[in-house]
Amino acid sequence: MITLENLEKVYQTEEIETVALDNINLSIDKGEFVSVMGPSGCGKSTLLNMVGLLDIPTNGTVSIDENQIDGWTDKKLARFRNQKLGFIFQSFHLINDLPVLDNVELPLLYRSGISNKLRKEKALEALGKVGLSTRTRHYPGQLSGGQKQRVAIARAIVGQPDIILADEPTGNLDSKMGAEIMDILENLNENEKTTIVMVTHDERLANKTNRIIHLFDGMQVN
Repeated sequence: MITLENLEKVYQTEEIETVALDNINLSIDKGEFVSVMGPSGCGKSTLLNMVGLLDIPTNGTVSIDENQIDGWTDKKLARFRNQKLGFIFQSFHLINDLPVLDNVELPLLYRSGISNKLRKEKALEALGKVGLSTRTRHYPGQLSGGQKQRVAIARAIVGQPDIILADEPTGNLDSKMGAEIMDILENLNENEKTTIVMVTHDERLANKTNRIIHLFDGMQVN
């Protein structure tokens, strides 16, 4: 499902060169739940950005579902992301001026051929999967942190992506809420066979995944 070959990412300024990723070779199978761990600044989020097609490598290749991404236009990348990938962030990234239902509908606005009615039906279905069917007209400011992350997960899955990329999805939550979010991700992986790549500092959560990838100074150490 995901293949990274000889992947390198270097950030350069006039004064300094920073190697964020160094010769990463990694394959993730369809239906795997993989966690990425390592100290701050080791390249975890950069790796997720590479897989999420939010940044391009300096060297090496990224392939997703047998599609090698090299040379794709921004428009083609955006369409592919919208169809194949769902994103969950530590800080939720909800739009405070929109009610929950509208936040969840957002990814579907960029897909052609989906009526307003179908878009709402899919958003309601996604909210049902995360236990928030009764909160559709609430605004993000009226929700707890755990509820906000549930909305973010509903938004990530509304388009039925093959892959979910989660960057510290429990980082802003207490242990109880974090466990509940992890349960939702596990259910998506087990019941819908969604491939999940999760960056986390929490070893207890990482141990629940199929495999742990360790990074240190931009290099894979296992």
